[in-house]
Amino acid sequence: MSRFEEIEAFVRIAHSGSISGAARVLRVAKSAVSRRLSDLEARLGVQLFARTTRSLSLTDAGARFLKRAEALLEDIEEAEGEASAAQTELAGTLKIAAPLSFGLIHLQPLISEFVRNHPKVDVEIDFSDRRVDLVSEGFDIAVRIGVLTDSSLIARKLCRVRSIVAASPDFWRKYGHPKHPHDLAKMPCVRYSNVARPGVVSYWGPKGESGAIEPPIRLLANNGEFLMAMAQDGAGFVIEPTFFLHGAVRQHSLELALLDYEWMSSHLHVVYPPTRQVSARVRAFADAVVAKFNNNPYWDEGLGLPTC
Repeated sequence: MSRFEEIEAFVRIAHSGSISGAARVLRVAKSAVSRRLSDLEARLGVQLFARTTRSLSLTDAGARFLKRAEALLEDIEEAEGEASAAQTELAGTLKIAAPLSFGLIHLQPLISEFVRNHPKVDVEIDFSDRRVDLVSEGFDIAVRIGVLTDSSLIARKLCRVRSIVAASPDFWRKYGHPKHPHDLAKMPCVRYSNVARPGVVSYWGPKGESGAIEPPIRLLANNGEFLMAMAQDGAGFVIEPTFFLHGAVRQHSLELALLDYEWMSSHLHVVYPPTRQVSARVRAFADAVVAKFNNNPYWDEGLGLPTC
């Protein structure tokens, strides 16, 4: 019995919920499917299904193995398709993780175009600011902003993501335009909570000097778009990436300050789990992200930021 037949039988049983259902899909005898499952469990040394007289349910080991087995079967199907002259289109499911606001603002047009260009690719997207575990959660690829901590992932660094200080025109008229970061120390701010120390704001000056301030936090939240809206309403100044604020600045509902100073800075990355061969659909999506964002933070254009 081949390993492929064992794994295929396991996946079909999991999808259909029964050995007889898998046998119908595979068009083989029920006894053959049962034997393939038994051989697979014996070879792995684990029980993949909890059996009762009426049903089968995946064990924890079975649920973990299912994700990898499904990916393996999809890769085999895609490899066969690529090898066939009659099959040139990408196919299969692409599971993507992306930051919430960046994804909604900047990735949506790219994903829309990708879906149009590849109608046989089904896309699942997790828009969240949490750091997902690509391997254990079964993601094919992720777009990430910040410092990468998992060195086992394949990563392609794209454009720089810069943060700026901004507030509503009325706020600056009330408190005065800052000349130095220390001027912000007594002004109310609205801050992003999903960082290690939201109360501390570090900066780097034009002459290489650095420091930190702890302004009073008027409002703390875990969503950048909400904080931007509150800053537009005058609740406080905000320090956020330019990919959030560029539209509000161009519409003059927010005004920038202290452009000669550097604040939080990071990079945009596209990352995916290491495999012996990256699937064609993952590679195509990664190439699309690189083509759109590599060294091209278009949201910085016209903001008057110093080059660096």
